[in-house]
Amino acid sequence: MIVKEELLSKLRRYFDLNLYEVKLWTALLSRGVSTAGELSDIADVPRSRSYDVLESLEKKGFVVMKLGKPIKYIAIPPTEVVDRVKKNMNFEAQEKIKRLDTVRGSPLLGELESLHINGIALVDPSEMSGCLRGRNNLYNHLDLLIKDAKKSVNLVTTEKGFMRKAEGLKSSLEKAKKRGVLIRIAAPITKDNKKHAEALRGIADVRHNEKINSRFITVDGKDTVFMTLDDKDVHPSYDLGVWVKTPYFTNAMDNMFDNLWNQSK
Repeated sequence: MIVKEELLSKLRRYFDLNLYEVKLWTALLSRGVSTAGELSDIADVPRSRSYDVLESLEKKGFVVMKLGKPIKYIAIPPTEVVDRVKKNMNFEAQEKIKRLDTVRGSPLLGELESLHINGIALVDPSEMSGCLRGRNNLYNHLDLLIKDAKKSVNLVTTEKGFMRKAEGLKSSLEKAKKRGVLIRIAAPITKDNKKHAEALRGIADVRHNEKINSRFITVDGKDTVFMTLDDKDVHPSYDLGVWVKTPYFTNAMDNMFDNLWNQSK
């Protein structure tokens, strides 16, 4: 039996299986019922590994071991496998979340925080800069900066960028507002994103801006993140931002923002 590498790759990714597991599973699906030896020959998997791999597939709910001798394996219908995998993944994710929740407020977190604080204290502020690759990493860092904001958040973004930030950062912006942080956002306000501006009413002061096509954020006059690419032309996975922690540069960006803000409606 020959199975395309592309299919095997997809199965590994979607079902979280290793190469031997997907080979034996697809081999069994093509047969319905078979012995470990037969499957080993069909799938080109070493016989010394086939029993261990099939046992792993049995535990994960992909196959059932048939009673009697010789030992044979029965394939579970793929639709049922999908449901089982979803259930198992959800259970494992919840267990991991519970473990991480127990870290909060624990001595372990205190030790980690101490290591970080002591380490940061030794770093020259000029060295606190970094490259943020991918939109997911970008937004995670923006979220972190907003969570730590104490005085101000100034944000310039695009029409689509405003929609993404209004959805993805709203919770952190709302908490920052309750802490007394002044939040100002300049972006092109259109009929497509007007509802997002309404959703931020009372949280941020939003003004229409189409004079500058740019994406950047400053926080507390110390941190700046600016995106180097036009979000119309770049795939989210290749979006790129630069974070710098320097009052000198950030003050210059804030002055530019103030000029833009005063000209905005």
